Amino acid sequence: MIDHGFTDRTGRRVTLREVTDDNWRAVGDVAPLDGQRAYVPALAARYLLLTLREDTWHSLAVHAGELPLGHVMWARDEDGSYWIGGMLVDGPEQGRGVGRAAVRTLTAWLAGLEDCAVIRLSYHPANTGAAALYTSLGFRPTGTFEDDEVVVELDASTVGAA
Repeated sequence: MIDHGFTDRTGRRVTLREVTDDNWRAVGDVAPLDGQRAYVPALAARYLLLTLREDTWHSLAVHAGELPLGHVMWARDEDGSYWIGGMLVDGPEQGRGVGRAAVRTLTAWLAGLEDCAVIRLSYHPANTGAAALYTSLGFRPTGTFEDDEVVVELDASTVGAA
């Protein structure tokens, strides 16, 4: 379990956990709000399959308290950077700070890895909610795109400095 003490707005501790026999179904059923389906798949199950079929990404269940309410994945790129991808928070749970706490938890954990200098992620430019979240957490545009998505990065040495 990855736990850096971050909570959502209701006071639930947000942790990242291995996807296991006990939580994979609930994680796979995580669905975004209808308006977000232009940016993410209809279910987190797609991300789970991606991590099972390829060696790049590693899935984590996002828990608020004991409830699995989301999915996030991470990877290490050939250039040594670490990436965050495939984040979904169940639609009814959005707006409660679960996603913010999950990203803070994952960036703190990644930044603590000995070889982590930079953490990157990408999002569609029209996804203003994602842009606002990641900007507020210190991610800055790199000036590059991955497919049709803006690539942003966070200097790992600044995580936890604020």
